[in-house]
Amino acid sequence: MSEEVNASGWEAIDQELLKVYGDQEPKHYGTVIPYLLGGEDPLEGISAYKSETPFPHWHFVTYGFSELYEKESEDAEYSGYGFELTFRLARNEDEEEPPAWALNLLQNMGRYVFDSGNVFKSGDYLDANGPICQGADTLLTALAFTIDPELPAIDTPNGQLEFIQMVGITGDELEAMQTWNTIGVLNAGLEYIPSYVTDLSRASLLQIPSIAEAVEKGMAEEGSNTGYLFVDQLAWEQGKKGLFSKHPNKLTLGAKQAGIIGKLLRGRILKGKRLTLVGREIRVVFEPGEKCGYSVEEADITITLNDKAVMELNQNLMPQEQEFEVPSLPGLSIQIAKTYIKDQQGNVVETIG
Repeated sequence: MSEEVNASGWEAIDQELLKVYGDQEPKHYGTVIPYLLGGEDPLEGISAYKSETPFPHWHFVTYGFSELYEKESEDAEYSGYGFELTFRLARNEDEEEPPAWALNLLQNMGRYVFDSGNVFKSGDYLDANGPICQGADTLLTALAFTIDPELPAIDTPNGQLEFIQMVGITGDELEAMQTWNTIGVLNAGLEYIPSYVTDLSRASLLQIPSIAEAVEKGMAEEGSNTGYLFVDQLAWEQGKKGLFSKHPNKLTLGAKQAGIIGKLLRGRILKGKRLTLVGREIRVVFEPGEKCGYSVEEADITITLNDKAVMELNQNLMPQEQEFEVPSLPGLSIQIAKTYIKDQQGNVVETIG
């Protein structure tokens, strides 16, 4: 006789969904081969419920970021990573099966978390570098994360977990969230995306004057909440001095992120806050100060900027290939390198700069 499997974590999630959907039987998609045994899908399962409010949509809920069975982690406070993802997607009234791309998207989020160890929290955002539904004619090319409006945090036998909802967003909405904050932008647009249901056909919220004004006001008054930015193209080259020539220290940034970095410097340094760029091999910290300068300690570069230097950088940090020097930072040049956007097969689909 086999022992009964302890699925107390799974059952705790089911009990919370029972409060919302009663006896509705969801469409459930399980994983045949576990990820740890070589399977392709890291999540144990995904359920899709039919919701009719505020309008027809699929409500996806994951199983697998938290501890579904026995307690394994040493952290008694949280279950696994401490969250499960949800996703609400607009649905046609006669639609009987949820689209496969949404299930794949959630599994991709699982791969990202399981492989990197980075977790999602309310207020986070993620650039998808292309349509969130591959091949679709949509402006939604990034994701924001907030608390699911119907599913509060719960305590399970394995610890606490939150239900973090993914929301499809446009490129300019992503930029607004970076230069102000995610929840501020989502709250400003809640009237137009109730319950944060993702609709692939919608236009940008920033096309609505009242929302654009709210975002501009928030940026001006509060600055940016983005203290850390992961930058794919980030490099530092130590300068050299010779008898007949002098090569300045050089900071290299990618064209795709150059523009947003300029705006973030305004939203952080001018408000007395640091901005940290994290690359694969180095970390660059910009900090406010009256006297400009920079220091290098192994893979950590610290650059001190005053208001004048911030404006000089902001004027030149644009998504185009170039190299320039900053008058307030003698001996330092900034190189903007081309960014190549690739598809899942590694083919270049877009060149920026």
